Amino acid sequence: MNTPVTIIGAGLGGLTLARVLHVHGIAATIYEAEDSADARAQGGLLDIHPYNGQLALKAAGLFEAFRAIIHAGTEAQRVLDKDGNVLLDQPDKGNGSRPEADRGDLRRMLLDSLPAGTIHWAHKLKSVSACGDGRHRLTFANGAMVTTDLLVGADGAWSRVRPLLSAAKPRYVGTSFIETCLRDHENRYGSDAATVGGITLIAMAPGKGIIAHREADGALRTYAALNKPQDWIAGIDFVTDPATALARVAAEFDGWAPALTALITRSETDPVPRPIHALPVGHRWNRLPGVTLLGDAAHLMSPFAGEGANLAMYDGAELANAIAAHPGDVEAALAAYETDLFPRSASAAAAADRNLTLFFDNNAPRGVVELFTHGSA
Repeated sequence: MNTPVTIIGAGLGGLTLARVLHVHGIAATIYEAEDSADARAQGGLLDIHPYNGQLALKAAGLFEAFRAIIHAGTEAQRVLDKDGNVLLDQPDKGNGSRPEADRGDLRRMLLDSLPAGTIHWAHKLKSVSACGDGRHRLTFANGAMVTTDLLVGADGAWSRVRPLLSAAKPRYVGTSFIETCLRDHENRYGSDAATVGGITLIAMAPGKGIIAHREADGALRTYAALNKPQDWIAGIDFVTDPATALARVAAEFDGWAPALTALITRSETDPVPRPIHALPVGHRWNRLPGVTLLGDAAHLMSPFAGEGANLAMYDGAELANAIAAHPGDVEAALAAYETDLFPRSASAAAAADRNLTLFFDNNAPRGVVELFTHGSA
């Protein structure tokens, strides 16, 4: 195939697309806004699902390399009520069906699998315009300009490519996470680690919750989850007065078990607000020559189905396979890809939306226990 593939965004989805294209002998170029691969931390552990994320890694020829970065015993989870009573304590199943790996390790594995020069760092997309015949002109903040025959927006929640295809914008779902962290928890915060249990702790009540997760580097990362208006979050000064901000967040959990609130109040890092946004469930667009989307750019959803990273990688692999299966016919490839993309992303987004409601409704945390016992999450 002679048509160059231009990818905006070097996240997991864009990297998987480039890697699977490389497996098929098809060149691609990725433009990434960040200055380098190490410009920022990449987040914690991801569970990689057998029906999408793992399939993508197999298509990329990286499944064995992935197995080498898996953290064993990371599927254990515990559900508590606000008084600290354990309602569900599921040990790791031991079958490795949804193994976890550090997001940074996973990204590094994908980066290392690409030919030198594939990624152009420090290229933040400023604008994109149609040139006709499916071609698009890209202008970057550093002054560079590129024209491409095949443009893929893998540039996340606030995609600059999406407006070519859709007027939809992410909306605030009514829930915000406030992230805190305890470092070296085993040696310095033994009681807090014991509260969390195996790997993941979920303590819920109507409208709020505390979610904590052990990480590979020894950190204990916690998210205070609150159903609050966006202006409530915006009205807290997390930047210049983090101590007061943390106290205000902790006050929302007044009356909760001290072992749970300590996960917030003892934070060794400044609290970071993370309002949750989502695109409409069933988001789709009409076929436009020469451009498509993948990952959060296509179907941003809340994290309550655990599908974001998995879908992004699967989208990338499926798009690459479609391009390879239709040599010389970009439109046939994009049409085939989108035909399958829309229903699978709509299903996952509906599950995420349903679970978001269930986690915070008046039956919490009983509904969460029921979900983990009889459903899937």
